[in-house]
Amino acid sequence: MTTLPAPFAFSQSSLQDYADCPRRFQLRYIDQLSWPAVESEPVVDNEKRQQEGQLFHRLVQQHWLGLPADKLAELANTANLERWWQNYLGANLQMDGFQKYTELTLSFPIGGHRLLAKYDLVAIRPGEKAVIFDWKTYAKRPRDEWMAARWQTRVYRSSLILAGSHLNGGRPLIPEQIEMTYWYADFPNEPARFTYTSAQFKRDQSAIEKVIHEISKADEFPLTEDEKMCRFCIYRSYCNRGAQAGQLDEAEAEMESETAFDINFEQIGEIEF
Repeated sequence: MTTLPAPFAFSQSSLQDYADCPRRFQLRYIDQLSWPAVESEPVVDNEKRQQEGQLFHRLVQQHWLGLPADKLAELANTANLERWWQNYLGANLQMDGFQKYTELTLSFPIGGHRLLAKYDLVAIRPGEKAVIFDWKTYAKRPRDEWMAARWQTRVYRSSLILAGSHLNGGRPLIPEQIEMTYWYADFPNEPARFTYTSAQFKRDQSAIEKVIHEISKADEFPLTEDEKMCRFCIYRSYCNRGAQAGQLDEAEAEMESETAFDINFEQIGEIEF
């Protein structure tokens, strides 16, 4: 019998893992099993792009913290990083008059557990509007419909309402004030923008509560029936779902995960009870 430790810190990544494959959730978050299978082929290209993506996020974070762009540009020392950095510097993100919070983490209790949301950037004009920015370094631009259905989109927007009032002068944001933007470093003029409504917020809140309750009560975590998911899972050989990894350019976004949260809980915005 496998049970979830309590309290457990859920995230958009762990919820997405559960949606993709309950067994992956169990192996990664409950059993904390390390398994050596690579996520995709070719291995070197995959690892290099992941490292470049992490460095790009760090460069953007440092830029918003006030470090000079020309100094940071010296660290953009690969073809991908140089291109992404120049695309970022040339982007018109339209954030004049906004207060910016980079690498912000919010948390709130739910169903005896916690839900965490770690944002690349949140820009707020108190009492008026809040924009969530998430930087993506995908080689292919995903369909907007696919991104809209991801747990990240649902968790990030709803969490900002439930745990972000301290960013809005102590007043909870309303859904209609929130927009989420995925900015694609290789497609700088094609961001995906998602507004929000009260009806969507209610549906998201209900869905999050439902899935966390389901996971909390589960004593079995079955393998996914969609074996396409297994091509990009490090546990595929452990689960006897094949030894060969999928190609990097087939489904890059499927490989996203938060392997660990580097979080100081004293610095997390949280609902008070």
